[in-house]
Amino acid sequence: MNPVRATIRTTGRAAIGITRMTGRVAIFAAQGLARAGAHPSELARQMLHIGWLSLPVVGLTALFTGAALALQIHSGGERFQAGDVVPAIVAIGMARELGPVLGGLMVAARVASAIAAELGTMRVTEQIDALATLSTDPIGWLVSPRLWAALLCVPVLVGVGDIIGIMGGWIIGVQALGFNSATYLANSWAYLENWDVVSGLIKGAAFGLIVALSGCWFGMRAGGGAAGVGRATTNAVVAASVGILAANFALTGLFF
Repeated sequence: MNPVRATIRTTGRAAIGITRMTGRVAIFAAQGLARAGAHPSELARQMLHIGWLSLPVVGLTALFTGAALALQIHSGGERFQAGDVVPAIVAIGMARELGPVLGGLMVAARVASAIAAELGTMRVTEQIDALATLSTDPIGWLVSPRLWAALLCVPVLVGVGDIIGIMGGWIIGVQALGFNSATYLANSWAYLENWDVVSGLIKGAAFGLIVALSGCWFGMRAGGGAAGVGRATTNAVVAASVGILAANFALTGLFF
């Protein structure tokens, strides 16, 4: 076979496969989002698990990130007499990038794995088939509440993480770097614009949807017993993490 023709055929098959998979995931997400409000009690339970129980890990991550960012910016800024920019850069960096991205990755590590493991176990033990037998829509009962809970809760987690991260930078700035407390806070808010915060919250909503969609997609398609559940969990976390980083690049280019 002609090598050029073989390369074109292989590339075409790969492109068709990617397009087909993208379409399947998009339809799956649309079906889940379209069933909003079908089971409010399950939505409330998922908001508790995805939102409230993720707050400690997101808060600690933001606190240490803000503190480390303040130290790094001060150390680097001193090389060209720009150490005073610490408050502004910490606030902007947390609101635009570090808050949404690190918050999303922490939620992915905790939530995507849990969703994939739970739904994967239900799939291999035929509990999902039993729901369908009992005329209960598995998408409406299992997928939709998780998608909407993540979509609603992750932006809140990002907002709280932004505040905690800025507070971490403030603690280090005042206690270790010699900044005046009132001046530090004034400089933090003086250069922070509304769009910096809003763009981060929009990113948080997108990242939350990616995390829940990844966990649901791989969990609902798990097979092969315990080993299959393990593979689904691993694939869900990897896909969610890569998806968050790719979406962050796309949204940053779109917003700024």
